[in-house]
Amino acid sequence: MNLTINGREVALTSDRETPLLTALRDELGLVGTRFGCGQGLCGACHVNVDGTVLPSCQTPLWQVEDRSVTTVEGLSRDGAPHPVQQAILDHQAAQCGFCISGIVVRAAALLEEEPDADADRVAEALDGHLCRCGAQRRIVAAVLAARGEA
Repeated sequence: MNLTINGREVALTSDRETPLLTALRDELGLVGTRFGCGQGLCGACHVNVDGTVLPSCQTPLWQVEDRSVTTVEGLSRDGAPHPVQQAILDHQAAQCGFCISGIVVRAAALLEEEPDADADRVAEALDGHLCRCGAQRRIVAAVLAARGEA
């Protein structure tokens, strides 16, 4: 099965029904995307598939065949962190970091779609991402700081 991961064409040998998350982590070694609830409800496993952010734990490989997938590892540009990644670092918005890869992927997609998103819109976009550390306000502030640079 062929698809593009982070701008690189890859051929996977996993079964077509294998969740994308499993192939990313186990076959490709891209462990930035996390396994959270396993039901697509917590946001930890979100990746961007052709402009749509999806839970990779609930996405079988056949669904992304010949499509382009961007993980948190694929957001960096020329070795520099994506502006959302840098803002998360600058605002110390990630505590345990378990949920942050999905949040970063979703926030980067939001700023691509809506470069002038306000705090309410950012909070709404990230509403489905669970963070038990209580860092939501810092995360929203970081995403707002990344506007105009993403």
